Amino acid sequence: MADTSRGTYWITTFGCQMNKADSERMAGILESMGYRPGEAEDQADLVLYNTCTIRDNAEQKVYSYLGRQARRKQENPALTLVVAGCVAQQEGAALLRRVPELDLVMGPQHANRLDTLLGQVDNGQQVLATEDHHILEDITTARRESALCAWVNVIYGCNERCTYCVVPSVRGLEQSRLPEAIRLEMEGLAAQGYKEITLLGQNIDAYGRDLPGITPAGRRQNTLTDLLHHVHDVKGIERIRFATSHPRYFTERLIKACAELPKVCEHFHVPFQSGDDALLKAMARGYTIARYRRIIEQIRELMPHAAISADAIVGFPGESDAQFRRTLALVEEIGFDLLNTAAYSPRPNTPAANWPNQVEDHIKVERLQELNALVERKAKQRSQRYMGLTEEVLVEGINPKDPSQLMGRTRTNRLTFFGAAGHGIGDLVPVRIDRVRAFSLSGCAQAQPALVR
Repeated sequence: MADTSRGTYWITTFGCQMNKADSERMAGILESMGYRPGEAEDQADLVLYNTCTIRDNAEQKVYSYLGRQARRKQENPALTLVVAGCVAQQEGAALLRRVPELDLVMGPQHANRLDTLLGQVDNGQQVLATEDHHILEDITTARRESALCAWVNVIYGCNERCTYCVVPSVRGLEQSRLPEAIRLEMEGLAAQGYKEITLLGQNIDAYGRDLPGITPAGRRQNTLTDLLHHVHDVKGIERIRFATSHPRYFTERLIKACAELPKVCEHFHVPFQSGDDALLKAMARGYTIARYRRIIEQIRELMPHAAISADAIVGFPGESDAQFRRTLALVEEIGFDLLNTAAYSPRPNTPAANWPNQVEDHIKVERLQELNALVERKAKQRSQRYMGLTEEVLVEGINPKDPSQLMGRTRTNRLTFFGAAGHGIGDLVPVRIDRVRAFSLSGCAQAQPALVR
């Protein structure tokens, strides 16, 4: 029986889905050690920040949070203070010097070792864990935030060398999990009642490159396409998603598999970053806009109803107004359902941070505002296609603004609200859409099943 005398914990997560998945695993480890979820950050006995360094503002936010907890630690030495994730990996010992009140600084490769590292803290050590480490296979301890939808890591790390991105230096080289281990985790989740799985990877299309296996025809086995086929028939899992994709590796074979496998949802997140080929080359992205267009065309040829989301950066070093206009033109042409936008932020240990042709901040702000206005306008246009259609919605909860409504997501990942009568959390409900907004929908539950497109 677990020791229940350790007190409470609080985890604050910054950044991407990978960090959210890591936080769930670390929460599970803490509870197996006897910690309980806390009700307030400033009252918890252990505070853990799982950090992101993809942009400077996220990093600075961590330091502001840490200042408050460092003052708490000075008044209460029994407080355990932990920084995990990418800022921890990037800053390492410098973080301990800047915030000496910290007990543990640990990179993302060490998330599954949290109990071991806290054991060292219990012995009076101030611990730094940022060395390269093979990620341990551990699928038993995650404390999931949802009882229906779960993240499943399939590949850790990234071998790409985009000139703006700090991820490879903080998350390490690619490590693919074995297909059998991934399927086993999904079977366990299905047994617990989970219905939707999102397969996660920093560069998920690279899955399997570090695993052995070549077919008699000379094709590499253990690709993401092969993995989707391998896990598709797990009983109880109704929906499968995956993220994040890289256009360099997004193959026609993968697109065809997504169209053929009924459980794979019609939503694809394929970042393009810039609409200009010269900037893509400077970013070391490894594809052209013509290649990106062809990916979107292939998706829409096979799955016309599919939702497309992406990431884009404005103000990359050297970006001219004409190059920025090409990004706007691509957004206008494709019509994304959702576009995550950001102004370029120089990151430590990345080539682009040291280039002399940095774009002035006020220009970045202006370009970001112009792009965001276009993104919302195009999203509203894309939403119109839902009007009058019946969409399958997986009910995830009650609308916090209207308790008479349930909310969930369509297969295309649109947040949807409808009347709660006769349905509950976990149901797959056909909903006829009668109101559309840029990024959400509303409708009425129907007796007839939704048309799977």
